[in-house]
Amino acid sequence: MKARKLLWVVAIAAGAGADGNAAEQAATMAIADPRHIANGRVIPSEGYADQPYIVQTDDGAWLCAITTGKGVEGAAGQHVVSMRSRDQGRTWEQIVGIEPVDGPEASYAVLLKVPGGRVYAFYNHNTDRVAEVKREDRGVYKRVDSLGHYVFKFSDDHGRSWSAQRYEVPVREFATDRSNVYGGKLRFFWNVGRPLIRGDAVLLVLHKVGAMGNGFFAQSEGAFLRSANILTERDPVRITFETLPGGDLGLRTPAGGGRVAEEQSLVALSDGSLYCVYRTTDGWPATAYSRDGGRSWTPPAYKTYAPGGPRVKHPRAANFVWRCSNGKFLYWFHNHGGPIIARMQADATGATGNPYNDRNPAWLMAGEERDTPGGKIIVWSQPEILLYDDDPFIRMSYPDLVEEGGRFFVTETQKNVGRVHEIPPALVEGLFNQFAARTVVRDGLVLTLPGSQPLPREVAMPKLPEWHLRDGKRADHGGADQRAGFSLDLWCTTETDSPGAVLLDNRDESGRGFVVATTGRGAVRITMNDGRSESSWESDAIKARPGGVHHVVVTVDGGPKIITFVIDGVLGDGGDERQFGWGRFSPHLRAPNGAPKLKLDPAVQSLRIYRRALRTSEAVGNYRAGR
Repeated sequence: MKARKLLWVVAIAAGAGADGNAAEQAATMAIADPRHIANGRVIPSEGYADQPYIVQTDDGAWLCAITTGKGVEGAAGQHVVSMRSRDQGRTWEQIVGIEPVDGPEASYAVLLKVPGGRVYAFYNHNTDRVAEVKREDRGVYKRVDSLGHYVFKFSDDHGRSWSAQRYEVPVREFATDRSNVYGGKLRFFWNVGRPLIRGDAVLLVLHKVGAMGNGFFAQSEGAFLRSANILTERDPVRITFETLPGGDLGLRTPAGGGRVAEEQSLVALSDGSLYCVYRTTDGWPATAYSRDGGRSWTPPAYKTYAPGGPRVKHPRAANFVWRCSNGKFLYWFHNHGGPIIARMQADATGATGNPYNDRNPAWLMAGEERDTPGGKIIVWSQPEILLYDDDPFIRMSYPDLVEEGGRFFVTETQKNVGRVHEIPPALVEGLFNQFAARTVVRDGLVLTLPGSQPLPREVAMPKLPEWHLRDGKRADHGGADQRAGFSLDLWCTTETDSPGAVLLDNRDESGRGFVVATTGRGAVRITMNDGRSESSWESDAIKARPGGVHHVVVTVDGGPKIITFVIDGVLGDGGDERQFGWGRFSPHLRAPNGAPKLKLDPAVQSLRIYRRALRTSEAVGNYRAGR
């Protein structure tokens, strides 16, 4: 009974809990979009909640490790704990301290389950109780959660208890350690990367920090710890570790990049190669491949969708990759960035923004292997919105992926509450199948004007869903968000002689409705008006192509209130010109409906209208299916 009361106290601190989870679910599932983070299952904590990582134990439970405390991130009392769930995160057993709340700061645990069922937890430990650290600019930080000693404990009862003794992992010194303000006598580091079992060995990930300063971690690089015997050795004292890569430098940014290269995430390919992706402050994540188990790496490069293709954009946030049981990959990121992110990091005053911001929404893409003369590589799909919150300032990060019974679950945290979310099957299957998709979507299709014959200049306009209605069940007669959307799918020419050419126009005399028009920069813009407010967003500039005909899918997604453009099968991300290729519209916009007729310009050669928001994968399939 005493344990039950303790669980309730922890659950209330987190905003819900084991027994309170059902009530929390009933209250939040009224949000009719599984991508909304409030629909997730809450993971209990003591207040601060970071890195909710999960392994599946041999007795069928989920074991979650989380960094927690009663203060904010980095506050005194921060420690690592674990808890178990036997129902995929709906309820949780009592929280178990891996390290006590009154001990030295212990942070950022990752879990490893080995054959035989033993589970190891690896984490930072401020064993020497360092009270403050020097910055490279002669200032100090009182935050001491990313330094000291890399240690582990283990559990032989599936996470119900942990070894009393803590064991240190020896880490070889790099040049970045020797050059810090302490000459290497005190080392800075942390870890967010999932351990990787590769054959009969294990690779752990470590992010070495060479300097504390602007942005907290002012210089960082990636290292790896290889254990050749942890999978079989029962005596923790006899477990060996080798620091990789060889030499004196870890994984850094590509040539010409910034000083920050951290939070490495690691997967194995089917030929035994390793793929690593990590965050930078350059506006793009970096990647590298190893063909010899992590001892050496290809020169770091910015992540691209395919060799020679456009770069993937991402700010200074966790971006993780996971290998799935079907041999394909999933990748979490935030789909914006570019050169402006580097300018933010360089500006110590924060006048241009914060490179840690804009972690909402979270996006997901799928990867699959391709053969090259140098070995296997991964190519990537166009991304989908995975999770979002209505408040753009809310940040979600540090996810983990759990695959169980053909279903996919992801964890995340906003630093004060962690949650478990099931990924909608249609979303993840659409990503996996996107590489071969070439079928026109019929679900939600309310108007089809095929390109096999000349289009009329005017047609009856189908009624589109309303987004915001009065809620008659509310005593205050307030609004009810319908989280509806629509998509416009057209083949058209956009290289017009007169910028501002109207392609589609549904506006009435008062201006209500929507209009799609070309712009002076060779892009397409949609503008929506409900008579009370107006919202618009513009695509990336469209590259000219032979014949001048393009496939344009404009999607207005009323869940996250985001407008996207998929042009010729590619989701716009802003390129080097803009931080964002997708844009937000007003949550107060009530409906996009205007005149009863829709006017079409002769530049439009085919048209489909959907009474729902198409997923990116569906838009790509429509493009490949042709007119």
